[in-house]
Amino acid sequence: MTPDEATVNEPAPQGTALVDVEYHLFQITDPHGPVADDLDASHTGLVSADGGAIEVRTGIHTGDVHVTVEPHSHRPEPAQGWEEIAEISCNSPSGELLVTPYMDDPADLPSLASQGPGSYRLRVHARGRDRAVDQTMVDEAVESYLIQSWPAAYEDALLVQATDTYGAQVRAQPANDTIVIDHEDSLETPIGRERDILRRAGRGDYS
Repeated sequence: MTPDEATVNEPAPQGTALVDVEYHLFQITDPHGPVADDLDASHTGLVSADGGAIEVRTGIHTGDVHVTVEPHSHRPEPAQGWEEIAEISCNSPSGELLVTPYMDDPADLPSLASQGPGSYRLRVHARGRDRAVDQTMVDEAVESYLIQSWPAAYEDALLVQATDTYGAQVRAQPANDTIVIDHEDSLETPIGRERDILRRAGRGDYS
């Protein structure tokens, strides 16, 4: 299903906000249902699908990043001046495709599903992921993301541009490896075990 053709030419709002990051990620979700089947897009080092949500991989472990959303009615050209760019497909059951912190309410940003319910392509641009890798406390946001969206049928995930070191490190990890970011996240520590339980519970995994 693709969005209603009658709405395709309507202008879409754009916006920028600080988005909270935990566990090296923020998400793109629909409050009324999963937006994607789990998809191994580890070859992009930037976007993948897990637990029904699109996940965007960040260099910092915990903190804020700048995120700009830019909905389009037709496929745009990639923006200039970014270090990593990747694309992924998704579906919005309700027409509310929202940038969402991992364990919080959606950010104050417009919906990426600007043409209503249906299938969309997302192009994620990233800059600054090498500046504070694995950090949990930064004085100010050092990473920026631009997410373009447009109505489109499903296609495989695509790595468009790859120039940062962090993305290369992520792509070098086997798809099923768990990367231990710091000693507190290790399953050998009580804090690490608690964080792992919370993270899995957030995805509906209570095993």
